[in-house]
Parts: sequence; C-alpha cells; structure tokens
Amino acid sequence: MTLPIEETAHPELEGLGKYEYGWADSDEAGAAAKRGLNEEVVLDISGKKSEPEWMTKLRLKGLKLFEKKPMPNWGSDLSGIDFDNIKYFVRSTEKQAESWEDLPEDIKNTYDKLGIPEAEKQRLVAGVAAQYESEVVYHQIREDLEEQGVIFLDTDTALKEHPELFKEYFGTVIPAGDNKFAALNTAVWSGGSFIYVPKGVHVEIPLQAYFRINTENMGQFERTLIIVDEGAYVHYVEGCTAPIYKSDSLHSAVVEIIVKKNARCRYTTIQNWSNNVYNLVTKRAVAYEGATMEWIDGNIGSKVTMKYPAVYLMGEHAKGETLSIAFAGEGQHQDAGAKMVHMAPNTSSNIVSKSVARGGGRTSYRGLIEIGEGAPGSKSNVLCDALLVDTISRSDTYPYVDVREDDVSMGHEATVSKVSEDQLFYLMSRGLSEDEAMAMIVRGFVEPIAKELPMEYALELNRLIELQMEGAVG
Repeated sequence: MTLPIEETAHPELEGLGKYEYGWADSDEAGAAAKRGLNEEVVLDISGKKSEPEWMTKLRLKGLKLFEKKPMPNWGSDLSGIDFDNIKYFVRSTEKQAESWEDLPEDIKNTYDKLGIPEAEKQRLVAGVAAQYESEVVYHQIREDLEEQGVIFLDTDTALKEHPELFKEYFGTVIPAGDNKFAALNTAVWSGGSFIYVPKGVHVEIPLQAYFRINTENMGQFERTLIIVDEGAYVHYVEGCTAPIYKSDSLHSAVVEIIVKKNARCRYTTIQNWSNNVYNLVTKRAVAYEGATMEWIDGNIGSKVTMKYPAVYLMGEHAKGETLSIAFAGEGQHQDAGAKMVHMAPNTSSNIVSKSVARGGGRTSYRGLIEIGEGAPGSKSNVLCDALLVDTISRSDTYPYVDVREDDVSMGHEATVSKVSEDQLFYLMSRGLSEDEAMAMIVRGFVEPIAKELPMEYALELNRLIELQMEGAVG
C-alpha cells in the first residue's frame, strides 16, 4: 500500500500520481470508489467500458441471479462477507500502459518487487499481463506468437477487438446461474485474460498473469477465457497477492477453458492472498476428443479459499488432471479440491491433493468424480494426503463418487499424518534447527507438486512455505 504523500515533507514527490495519460494514484482511486451493489453499479461498470448491449444485459441477468441465489450452506463460513461494504470497481489507471516506464510509480514498484519485468526481459515468459485492482494495467505478448495467430489480451480488450469469437464462447462453460459467486462475477467482472491458440500452434513458454488487490474492502472479479484449438498447446501461469488490512476483501474470479480435439492446456496458480481475503473462485474446463487439461493449484494465502477446479471430459480419450497443494495457518480455512466429470468412453482423470495445516489452521479436500452413462472404459484415481504439523490443526476429506457404468476403474486413497519426532530428531542431529527441519519435511511432502511448476515458481512456493513455517515449532 502506498502511504499518503505529505507535500511539506516531500515536495519533490508532489504530483507523483498524475501522469501524461491521466493516471490516477491507486490509493486515491480506491478511496473514491463506491461501496455496495445494485443495478446502477452494474450499468456504471458496463458504461465505463463502452460494452455492447448483449453484455450489459448479461451483467444485469447475473445481478438478478446473484440476488436470488442463497449463500452456500456447506464448506467454509462465509458469514463475514459484507456485500454492502465491498468496492466492486476500482479503476487505478485511465489507459493501459504500453511499456513498464509508462506505469505509475507505485504500481511499477509493486511489480518490480515481484520480478515481472525481469521475467519478461529474460524471456522466461511468452506474454505478460498485470492486473491492479479491477483492470489490467499492462499487457504484452511476443511478436512471433502474434504472427502465428495467438491472441493474448486482457478480457475487456478482447471483447472490443474480437467480439464474435468472444461471444461464441463467453459463459458457455460456466453460465451466469452456475452458482451465487459465478452470478456475481457475471454481473461485475472486470479484467482477466483472454487467450486463443490456433490449430497446431504450441506456445512452449508460459503466458503469465499477475493479479493484485491494493484497496481495502476491494472486490476483484477477473474473468479469464482460454480457447485452445485442435492440436494446440498452452501453459498459463497466474499469481495473486494483496497487502494486509484490518477488514476483509473479496476475490471471486471465473475461469472458462475450452480444450479442443487433441489439444492440451496447463493452468498453474500460485495464490498468496493476504489473510483478510475471501478467495471464492469458479474454474472449469471442457476437454474434447483426445484433449488434455491439467490444473496445477497452489493455495498458500487467503482467509478462506473455496476452489474446486473442474474438467468435463466430453470426448473419447480425453484426460483431466489436478495437482493441488493447500497450506493453512492460523485463522485460515483452505477448502479446496477438484471435480472430474466423465461424459465419454475411455476417458481418464487423476487428482493428487496435498495439504498442510499448522497453528490451528484447517484444510479440507472436497472432490467429485462422476462417470456418467455412456462413459464405459473410463478410469479415475484420487490421492489425498494431509499433513498436520501440530495438535491444534485440522484436516477433513469429503469425497463424492457417482458411477453410472459397470466397466470402469475407480480408485480413492486418503491419508492424514503428523510430523514424527523421529524425523525431526534425525534432521536436527544433522545440524538443522527445529524450524529448519520442519520446513524441510514440509517441502519434501509437497515436492510432487512443486516439481511440476516452472523453476522460478517452484522456488517461490518453497520460499512461501518457509515463511509460513517460521515459528511453527515451540
């Protein structure tokens, strides 16, 4: 968070928030934003974005569905969310930057600390998107990918520049009435990524997006839509953070992915929201004949997370995979899992879920495997491992299996374990402190998921775990 500038103390900083393109200082923008949700707010968001009539109508439909649908009565306690106190739209800039130098200093400094421009310079990523509050403030893609027809835009720009493609797929995987928070997102969505990969094109280096909430009581509602055409491949990586405030913020994204025949999509998330953020996300993909969809999900931060990435296996030999890690410390509830729905013959799915709880934190695995009629020869396997670091933490598993065919293979295994005194003693006898030994045990526990991350993200995951484990013993 940027501190208020005192003109008398720092006259050289006067006017820092004013820029050639009408940039507004992010704190000022957040302070001026309206609270609460009604039809006027929705129309204002759509009007500011100069959206087509069909999108405005869809937003209003989402609002009505949100108002009608009850809050979930399962999973985490969501009673602390005050929808009347949330700021649903904060515009921190008036124009998207074309280079890092064009960004306001406070926003640029935030992303400099995260190493995003450096990643772009070293060509560790094929494209970069940075969302600050409600809108994407910076976006770039490598020219060679553009020449091959790859589209990587923020979702607002995609609606303007590719209206027919956008309308064809938007809301087809997750309709407005899917659940209460999907309806809310439909009403007030802003920002997010839009990706289209043409037939046969392989984007070998990841596309990266970074989402940050900087305003207190902010609601961030990005909408991501990815279409991977036949025989194509893409890996999309997103990261999320927010500063710590005394009151709560809400992050409620929707991610829709279409993976066409023999295509492959990998979607990686490292979520490190601060412990005052409700992270309530709907993510779903449809995979057609011979297609592969992979979710790699790391949940380190937030006050409450409810997130269950899903794959609907719609074509023969389609594959779905979810690898997830959830870490819950004091005051946190990570209610995460996955959903695999087999709708065609000879489809396969695999879920590996690992969770760590310490300091009174709570982790839950909530999963669904559904093998419908007409999906013989399908295979599914679920492995859930939970590690409790102390005696005051908690882990729960809620598996749900619905099989409507005889010729299927279905496996489910769940374990809960504690860190043993023998493990600690052995590592400490090798010169490690108790905290270092505990952190090493936890890193080893999550290694099967960390090894699937790009190297810099695996290092970041290990660093976040070490920070979480500081003071875990004693």
